[in-house]
Amino acid sequence: MANISQFQKNANTQSIEFFYMKLTLKQLIAEGKTLISDGAWGTFLQAKGLKPGECPELWNIDQPDAVLDIARNYIDAGADTIETNSFGGNRFKLEGFGLGKRVYEINRRAAEISRKAAGADKYVLGSIGPTGKMLIMGDVTEEELYDAFKEQAVALADGGADAIVIETMTALDEAEIAVKACRENTSCEVICTMTFDHLANGEYRTMMGVSPTEMTETLVAAGADIVGANCSNGIEGMIEITEEIRATNKDIPVLIHANAGLPQLQGTCTVFPESPEMMAGFAPRLAKAGANIIGGCCGTTPEHIHKLAEVLKK
Repeated sequence: MANISQFQKNANTQSIEFFYMKLTLKQLIAEGKTLISDGAWGTFLQAKGLKPGECPELWNIDQPDAVLDIARNYIDAGADTIETNSFGGNRFKLEGFGLGKRVYEINRRAAEISRKAAGADKYVLGSIGPTGKMLIMGDVTEEELYDAFKEQAVALADGGADAIVIETMTALDEAEIAVKACRENTSCEVICTMTFDHLANGEYRTMMGVSPTEMTETLVAAGADIVGANCSNGIEGMIEITEEIRATNKDIPVLIHANAGLPQLQGTCTVFPESPEMMAGFAPRLAKAGANIIGGCCGTTPEHIHKLAEVLKK
């Protein structure tokens, strides 16, 4: 009888775990949902006391409560997904702070903090930024890049990330290697976004000359589950970028993290001019263009995310 009771207990536990198993981001999007992402992290950290030249990612170890507060602010504002404080957490960037041997520790802790804020229902996106090394210049080999992205992605996955978001990429070869490293070494969904400038001829290109079309074709072939754009543009400019992505591939989910407008210099301070209301005003057009996950980048705050959620969840 004891064995039967234990079997029933295990079966019930498994049933409960299965019942509460979350859908993937792609599954939610396939159901027609538009998801709200978070906003800027860097300026938020600075407001909390991060000093120039200080390593933001080390705050995961030294000031975890401050990092957790940022994540909770965005969740409370209505975000469905929350990133991690790990944008510069690759070995090349951390070596500049003498932290090259703490890559796993720092990134895993970043994911654990955002997981705590997200709870069971929201989604954690493990943030991976560019390494600062360029293949074309011979700064690094493909194998070295792959290993660096693998190291960071595994740590984020172990810390509880649901997906990995490779973001602010400008070089297509680096982005492609990052996607493959994340796809081949974790079970997380893989998102990759590049940052595009608006050229005088009306086209959008990254600093390395990559178009949204080229990005989409290459990264989908590399195994990306979701593609998109972040930074460099306000939300209005992101509409055209989204339309080009969608014209290239009508099925791939699209994530957009727009700045709060283009940065302006006021005295010695850089400011972003778009208010939460202004940004939210363009959000329905962005969703109609084909964006499935919409959030903010530089200059955006929990107030911006709250307004986006207010408009898009109606």
